[in-house]
Amino acid sequence: MSMRTPLSRARGLGSARTGTEHWWLQRVTAIANLPLVLFMIGFVVAHLGATRAELAASVHHPIVAILLAAAFLSVLWHMRLGMQVIIEDYVHTPALKLAALLFNTFFTLLLGVAALYAIITMALGT
Repeated sequence: MSMRTPLSRARGLGSARTGTEHWWLQRVTAIANLPLVLFMIGFVVAHLGATRAELAASVHHPIVAILLAAAFLSVLWHMRLGMQVIIEDYVHTPALKLAALLFNTFFTLLLGVAALYAIITMALGT
């Protein structure tokens, strides 16, 4: 039988404050993804067989470029959040968990930068 209080037994087991925020961010990005992914699917279907010049002309419109950028950023953010939960739940070695979380963040950033570069390049016509 332990003489420790419930608070002293719980200390060091992590914060109980960030889980709700993470849960809400996943839900918000999931809801944002619905119209944005539908837009992306429609955009891709509408441009099947189009040349690069036709595609660049479409992306040159500011609303299209903004919607494409928002779609990529929202999907990538949602992907990062989901992978973070999977890594935290199933990777038990602290060093491997840290490496996986860092890789998850940097991989997402790399994809985001590449997507934004491609969209900005086509939107500006360079």
